[in-house]
Amino acid sequence: MNCDVRNLKLAPEGLKRIEWADRSMPVLGAIRRRFAREKPLRGLRMSACLHITAETANLARTLDAGGANLVLCASNPLSTQDDVAAAIVKEFGIPTFAVKGENHKTYYKHIAAAIDHRPNITMDDGADLVWELHSKRQAEAGNIIGSMEETTTGVIRLRAMERKGQLKFPVVAVNDADCKHLFDNRYGTGQSTMDGVIRATNMLVAGKRVVVAGYGMCGRGVAARARGAGAAVIVTEVDPLRAIEAAMDGYVVMPMLDAARAGDLFVTVTGDVRVIRPEHFRVMKDGAIVANSGHFNVEIDLPGLEKMARRVRRGVRPFVDAYDLKNGRTVCVLAEGRLVNLAAAEGHPAAVMDMSFAVQALTTEWVARHRGRLETRVHDVPHEIDEFVAALKLQTMGIAIDRLTREQADYLASSDMGT
Repeated sequence: MNCDVRNLKLAPEGLKRIEWADRSMPVLGAIRRRFAREKPLRGLRMSACLHITAETANLARTLDAGGANLVLCASNPLSTQDDVAAAIVKEFGIPTFAVKGENHKTYYKHIAAAIDHRPNITMDDGADLVWELHSKRQAEAGNIIGSMEETTTGVIRLRAMERKGQLKFPVVAVNDADCKHLFDNRYGTGQSTMDGVIRATNMLVAGKRVVVAGYGMCGRGVAARARGAGAAVIVTEVDPLRAIEAAMDGYVVMPMLDAARAGDLFVTVTGDVRVIRPEHFRVMKDGAIVANSGHFNVEIDLPGLEKMARRVRRGVRPFVDAYDLKNGRTVCVLAEGRLVNLAAAEGHPAAVMDMSFAVQALTTEWVARHRGRLETRVHDVPHEIDEFVAALKLQTMGIAIDRLTREQADYLASSDMGT
C-alpha cells in the first residue's frame, strides 16, 4: 500500500490505543454501524488532513465503513501518534502519510500525496490541504464537491478566502457547530493543554500564575482547568466583550506586557500571530514557561526570541527548549511552539472527540447527499445534525431530559399570549 509512516511494526500497539478510544466514542460507533449498512459515501474519494490520533482513526474507520475511498495525512508535524498511523494502514487498510516530527518538506509532500488521490471531498484541520488546492494544485480543485474544516484557525482562513472571492468549492465550518466548539474547544482543549504542559514539565500548577492569551472557547477551557488545578489565572484579550466576560468569570484581565512580568506559565490560544513578542520575553521571570495551543506555531514569536538568546538549549526535557537570554534569564518553550496538547500529550479525550467526529461524519454524508447543490461559500453545519449528536450523546451518558408539552410548544410558537 502507498503510505509513509514511521514503522508498520508499531501497528499492534496502535490498534490497542484505537480500540481503547473507541470504547469512549459510542456516538461515532453508532454512526459507523449505520454507515456500514447504508454505504452513503460509496464511490466518493476522500482526502483528510487531520491530527493522526486514535480518535481520528475511529473517524477514518467510520468514513471507510460508509464506502469512502479514503487517504489520510497529518495536519501538524508533531501531532501524529506513530503507532496509530501504522495501525490505520496495517489493520484497516487506509493509506496514511504521517510521521511524528516530520520536517516542513515532508509535511507538504504528505499533503501532496493526499491531493494526488484526486479527492471529491476533503476534510481539514487548519485548512492547509484546502489552501494547497487553491494555490499550487488548482487543477484538482474542480473535482471537489465539498470540504469540512475542524478548527477555529482554519475557519478564519476560509472566511477570509470567501471574502476575497478566492473560494473554489463549498466548505462546511464544522468547528462552529455547537457540538464541536462548545465541548471540544472548551473542555477538550482545556484538559489536554494542561495535560501537555504537565507531561512536558512536571510542574506543580497549584500556586502558579498562569497567563491565558485569548478568551474564546479554547481560552475559557484552559483558564478553567488551570484554575481548577490551583493556579491564579490572568487573561489577556483584544476583544472588549471577551475581556468583560473573563473579568466577570473571576479572572484578572490585563495587557500582555503587564501579564508578562507576573506569569509563571503562558498559554496562547488566539489563532493570531506574534501574540507573545520580544518586548514580553524581555520582562519575563527567570524560568518562565511558554506554550501554545493554537493550531499554528505563529502565536509565539520564536524567531524574535532566538535573536534575544545568547544560547538555545534544545531538549532539556522532551519537548522543552531553554532560551538563555542576554539579560541572564531563561525562557522555556514547549513543543517548539506547536500544539502542546498533541505534541507533548495525546490530544483531546476520546469522549469529547466522539461528538466532534460524529458531526464530521454526518456532515460528510450531508455534503455527499447535496452534491452539486451547495453554493461556493462557507456553510454552517445543519442544526439537525447538532441536535441529533447531542441527543445521542446524552443517551449514551445515561442522561434523560424533559420534552415540551403540547401547551409549551404552542406557547413558544405563538405571538398572541402576553401578560
